[in-house]
Formats: sequence, structure tokens, C-alpha cells
Amino acid sequence: MLEPLSLAAGLSWGSGLRLYLTVLIAGVFGRAGIIHLPDTLSVLQSPWVIGAAAVLTIAEFLADKIPALDSLWDAIHTFIRIPAGAVLAVGALGHADPSLMTIAALAGGTLAGASHLTKAGTRALINLSPEPVSNVVTSAAEDGLVFGGLLLALFVPVLFLVLLVGFLVLASWALPRLWRGVQGGFRGMATHMVSRLARSRHD
Repeated sequence: MLEPLSLAAGLSWGSGLRLYLTVLIAGVFGRAGIIHLPDTLSVLQSPWVIGAAAVLTIAEFLADKIPALDSLWDAIHTFIRIPAGAVLAVGALGHADPSLMTIAALAGGTLAGASHLTKAGTRALINLSPEPVSNVVTSAAEDGLVFGGLLLALFVPVLFLVLLVGFLVLASWALPRLWRGVQGGFRGMATHMVSRLARSRHD
């Protein structure tokens, strides 16, 4: 069960960060024979799915580098990445017992949600910065993190699962702080805009 578990966890975790890149990597590796995907995930190897995932990966790569568009993209994908993580986790286990598949769906959705919310919260704070360099650097680092993490999940499952536990501990610590930081940042922006508006009316 170690390899299916690592595949399920890797796809769920990756979908929360970069869903389309995750699907693209799994599909290309499966079609090239580098990895063996279960029958329940064989659709990822379809040329149509790979092509669509490639186009959407490029779109996400570009959107992710523009602060305002990045925050909007993350907000919309809250309703896409988390269900996709659950579906991919179920598919990674193949034709398992229904109770096990239910647990996999819940765990996959939770894991995708944790990675997505951590990413979205971190990027929301960074996007509040007026300079674009930190946003671009962070976005590129996320691309590399997903690629490297999926390689570990596929080829070094024990190490990936150990690191994943560390990520979950870090995420549970960081998420409340990120939420407070984002709230404070938006309140500061609102106060600044109100004060500027008041000064312009006074002038």
C-alpha cells in the first residue's frame, strides 16, 4: 500500500498548489511508461487530457505572476483544487474497498485544502507588496516545489510521506497566522484608501 498511498498523497498535495501541473506530470509520466498509473487514473494519460492540462498549466503559470490576477485565480480555484484532490486520491487507490475510498476522498480533499489554503494565504500576503519581484520568485519556487515533491512521491515514497507530515505540522501552525496577516493587510489597505479619498475631497 505504500506506493498507492504516496501517489494519492502526492497528487492531492500537488493539486492544492498546482492542479494542472500535477495532472500534466502524472499524465506525461504515465504515457511515457516512466510510472504505472492504476486503471482508475488511466484517463490522465489521454492525449486530450495531457493537452488540456498543458494549456491550463501555461495559463496558470502566467496568471500566477500577476499579483491581482493571482489572488483572483486562487479564490476561484478553491472550488476546483480541493474536489480534484479528493478525486485524484480515490483514483490513486484503484478499485479499493468503498470504505477505504471514502476515507481516501476525505483525506485527499483535506490535504489539497491544506496545501491550497497555505499557498493562497502566503501569496495573498505577498501580493499586498507593491513590488512584483517577490511574487514572481515565490511563484517560480512553487512550480519547482510541486515538480520536486511529485518526483519524491512517485520515486521515493517514504521520504515524501515523512516530509508531508512535516508540511502538515507547519501548515497547522501557519494557517491561523496567515489568516490574521491577510486580514490585517486588507484592513490597512482599506484604511489607506479611505484616508486618501478623504484628503482628495478636502483638497
